[in-house]
Amino acid sequence: MSNSNLGRDEAEARSALITAHSYDVSLDVRQAADPNVAGYTSRSVITFSASEPGASTFVDFIAGSVHSVFLNGKGLPVADVVDGSRIRLDNLQAQNQVTVTGTALYSTSGEGLHRFVDPADGQCYLYTQFEPADARRVFANFEQPDLKAEFTFHVMAPSDWQVASNGAEVARTQLTSDPATSRWDFAPTRAMSTYITTVLAGPYFKAEDAWTGTLGDGTALEVPLALYCRASMAKSFDAEELFDLTKNGLSFFNQLFDFPYPWGKYDQAFVPEYNLGAMENPGLVTFTESYVFTSRAADSQYQGRANTLLHEMAHMWFGDLVTMKWWDDLWLKESFADYMGTLGVDRATGWETAWVNFANNRKAWAYVQDQLPTTHPIVADIPDLEAAKQNFDGITYAKGASVLKQLVAYVGFDAFIAGSRRYFRDHAYANTTLADLLAALSAASGRDLAEWARQWLQTSGISTLSLEMAEPLETAEPGGDVLGPVAVLQDAVDPATGRQEPRPHRLRIGLYDFDDAGALVRTDSVETDLSGARTDVAALAGKPLPALLLVNDDDLSYAKVRLDPRSEATVRGSLDRLTDPMARALCWTALWDSARDAVTPAALYVDAVRQFVPAEPGIGVLLNVLGNASTAVERFVPRGQRDEVRRSFLVTAAEQLQAAAAGSDQQLAWARTMAATSRYDASGLGLLQGLLDGTIVIDGLAVDAELRWNFWHALAAHGEASQEQLDRELNRDNTAAGKSGHATALAARPEASVKAAAWEAAVHGTGLSNQLLTATIAGFNTAPTSLLAGFIDPYFECLEHVWAERSIEIASRIVRGFYPAGQDLDGHGGTPERHAVILRTDHWLSSRPDAPPALRRIIIEQRSHLHRALAAQARTVEASSSAP
Repeated sequence: MSNSNLGRDEAEARSALITAHSYDVSLDVRQAADPNVAGYTSRSVITFSASEPGASTFVDFIAGSVHSVFLNGKGLPVADVVDGSRIRLDNLQAQNQVTVTGTALYSTSGEGLHRFVDPADGQCYLYTQFEPADARRVFANFEQPDLKAEFTFHVMAPSDWQVASNGAEVARTQLTSDPATSRWDFAPTRAMSTYITTVLAGPYFKAEDAWTGTLGDGTALEVPLALYCRASMAKSFDAEELFDLTKNGLSFFNQLFDFPYPWGKYDQAFVPEYNLGAMENPGLVTFTESYVFTSRAADSQYQGRANTLLHEMAHMWFGDLVTMKWWDDLWLKESFADYMGTLGVDRATGWETAWVNFANNRKAWAYVQDQLPTTHPIVADIPDLEAAKQNFDGITYAKGASVLKQLVAYVGFDAFIAGSRRYFRDHAYANTTLADLLAALSAASGRDLAEWARQWLQTSGISTLSLEMAEPLETAEPGGDVLGPVAVLQDAVDPATGRQEPRPHRLRIGLYDFDDAGALVRTDSVETDLSGARTDVAALAGKPLPALLLVNDDDLSYAKVRLDPRSEATVRGSLDRLTDPMARALCWTALWDSARDAVTPAALYVDAVRQFVPAEPGIGVLLNVLGNASTAVERFVPRGQRDEVRRSFLVTAAEQLQAAAAGSDQQLAWARTMAATSRYDASGLGLLQGLLDGTIVIDGLAVDAELRWNFWHALAAHGEASQEQLDRELNRDNTAAGKSGHATALAARPEASVKAAAWEAAVHGTGLSNQLLTATIAGFNTAPTSLLAGFIDPYFECLEHVWAERSIEIASRIVRGFYPAGQDLDGHGGTPERHAVILRTDHWLSSRPDAPPALRRIIIEQRSHLHRALAAQARTVEASSSAP
């Protein structure tokens, strides 16, 4: 719809005119299980005041149809006041009430009210997902975060369903005229934004419990708890463990923030085909049901789930209680929640590697995002809702969290928490901007944070730190040479301005050497403040020359690190002897950054993985490094060398699969790697087929549904799986995950007709849900580039049509997923800039300067990913040609 993309200036004008007070929302979903019924009745009663009587405003509603609009008791002509997604309201009074009734549509894209039919039992499930602006797909409202109000929900649904919302259930009435239908009434909420309202309905399995605790002043609290999942998944639902984690989190955050949990009950629902990891709806948090592990999961997956659960719980304060005024300050909630989620895992659970996994995983996401041409400051410029949708990225989440970790090192943890507590007290149930947070933190820490905020929050790009070292000084003392003068160099170009923007860093430099047992251990550490492009570290001079000097030891700051030559030689020769988990993770990251940035050939990274990762005990690091190695093989190693490098990696995977301890996470990790690598190399298919049919058994390896579909994906990619075989496997695993695996494997078959059918279904058809669309795209892309070459021109030709006709969620998946990124340098002029797809992309961008900015952003980012891969390939070719 042409007017659905609300602009920031429009939102500012509306919030200057009106104040929202309350909503009373009624939804009738009693016919949701009938696939022939496309929508449901939605009625929204909104009370609000206007500062200028006689003025006009508008209500947002993306509906199938609008039945009636009443403003202050007067019916308005629908044809005159409804314009696309907006309903015009004229001649406002000081106090107003508008009632909008219409038919809203069920969704299969994960936006609005999503409808899902469980293939396992045919049951229908509903849930809502609104961020950033999809509540208007369910009920009429003022869809912007700073028009907070109280919400009361009423839902008509089948009597045998579970129904929940933000507020507690206060009444449930079975209709005398239709006993199969009941009406649920929920308590009014406290003031909140539209995007965090929610409704859940369906035959969900429900578990209940309660948490009791006390605040620092001794105030007693009790919070009712509930967990939901689909009935067919109940046998895999570890509710007791989730309740324990929830209780630990509530105890931790209530004490830490010294502000009682503000939303009454705390429900958590795990829902199908979810577009996000989770959503912080107060009183009813929704999660992807992939966190209900129906197949064997590694410990790092359980830790990741705990991180997400505590991230969303932190949002009950950061984001829900205190909310950003507009999406420019999205980081105010997401960065804090990302930091607090990791802090919660570290301090409120039994896991000891929370910050290691943060450094190795979350920050890696930020580093990738921050090197794209579309990078932006943490405090971003978000002119409209489409831009907001694209800004839920690694910068807003992980870079922001990393910078907060640096802020904690800068002002101290106690001052940081004191400032947060003041922020909650001063702005409870209200909206804020960056200035409000800085005022609270500055008051608590006694530091003026304005310049710190400018350097860290209002510039873009990533600093790269390296060491400038004089020649070691010889000494007659025992222990040999000592360090001469050492300086840390900071390269920090802001891509937006082209200027150097060196940032202040509070960090440590670790000195590591070999002990008598041959282990590489920390022998000393120097803490220092960096400022400017060059900082002398006088405290290092004269210390014994170590085997490894590790900048940003303990990962206090946000920066890429280049190892000095001596340290790099130590890491490439002895990484498995480095005993500290965080130091080891940081060294893996340094090697990966070097490969991604085309500083060193990608094959060297794969060599390091083959040599050292079998000894890696941290499963989170292991899975991340194996994933990087797969990317290096398929994208960064040039085609002429890829088969050899891939084959050696596959041999290592097969060996380690056999050698790993029975039933261990490491065994599972190598099985997954074996399957992923075998999609492009047929030499391992015999092992996968044997594991599938049971003729090969590896002690402790559970070849469960998830692994089976991974194996079938690899077999299908080589034409070794027929549709009949895949259909039989689906009959064996007739679940949502099974349907997704089936769709991927079907689309992976290396036949032109198969690729054409997948393209047609995804790009031109509308029958695929969000999850099945993603699965189909994954299978489509599992193919040699020659088989996909015919889709390059159709891709660029369909972009604007797809963006105009599909929802932003579905359009983004199509545009991002079908970009022809799997191209190689060979045969395209020898340079990345002359590659045919790069040139085709540049032509599209230059000829369509007025294309929607969010669409252009995706294309620019995909071009950057391809260019980076081609540059890495060119680096390897260059190194090979110059080798003696």
